[in-house]
Amino acid sequence: MHSYSLIAPAKINLYLEIIGNRPDGYHELAMILQSIGLADQIDVRSISTDSIRVHCNHPQVPTDKSNLAYRAAELMVRLFPEAFAKYGGVEITINKQIPVAAGLAGGSTNAAAVLIGIDLLWKLGLTQSELEELGSTLGSDVPFCVAGGTAIATGRGEQLSPLPSLDSVHIVLGKYRSLEVSTAWAYKTYRQQFGHSYIRDSDNLVARANAVHSGAIVKAILDKDTGEIAQKLHNDLERVVLPAYPQVLQLREVFANQEGVLGTMMSGSGPTVFALFESQQQAEQVKLQVREAIVDEDLELFVTRTITHGIQVASSV
Repeated sequence: MHSYSLIAPAKINLYLEIIGNRPDGYHELAMILQSIGLADQIDVRSISTDSIRVHCNHPQVPTDKSNLAYRAAELMVRLFPEAFAKYGGVEITINKQIPVAAGLAGGSTNAAAVLIGIDLLWKLGLTQSELEELGSTLGSDVPFCVAGGTAIATGRGEQLSPLPSLDSVHIVLGKYRSLEVSTAWAYKTYRQQFGHSYIRDSDNLVARANAVHSGAIVKAILDKDTGEIAQKLHNDLERVVLPAYPQVLQLREVFANQEGVLGTMMSGSGPTVFALFESQQQAEQVKLQVREAIVDEDLELFVTRTITHGIQVASSV
């Protein structure tokens, strides 16, 4: 029997622009994605039966086919039947540290870890780009979770252009445990309210998406200017989520009012809000201040930082 233990980092959006509709029903997006130190541990183990089993320490995480990690294993079984016949089934154990339904790509990073874990278990020798391509069939964030670091993401989020990695920008994340925002609802509502402003012409769609490459936030990332990055944070989905979810708006405002916060924004479709800092000391201090300002046991706060990598192998047996 063999097993691999993998560390699967969460991600935040430093930038999210909705440009228009795609023929496949998704939105054309221009985003900047960033890996962070908050991570799940995924153990992938060969078992003698020809089955897929998923276990998780978090009661809200399903362990059936609705789990993206399960679907990642199913994909590998379907694509590599000879390896499946040779090595047997897989048992996946998810040790969840990333909050669930938080806009932090928790499910996507678990799926990415399973793809990489099974590639190693079955000695398939897939390249990173091949793993990213497989990931794109599971979900828009999975390719980035395979790659990690800092990247521009266009298309529906699966087309990646790496940027020089941002290392050790300090972050506080805030997420209400019981609060979930449906990604589908957020995008649908945005389309209903702001669809009239979408770019219609397909050539212009692509040109607008590519314009992010020369945008102000990319320049700030290239200059490694944390203060300027924080000033250029942008997320179109805040326009629909913040009015509909007063708790998220309040959390964002409380972050914005704390001394030492360089910038604050909601990640993805929310409801997680993050703030950027120059030092861990400032981040720890603001975490305490937010805890005092919002007295609610449902609010989880995490201090973390930007990291330069995606999925990593912690150990193998």
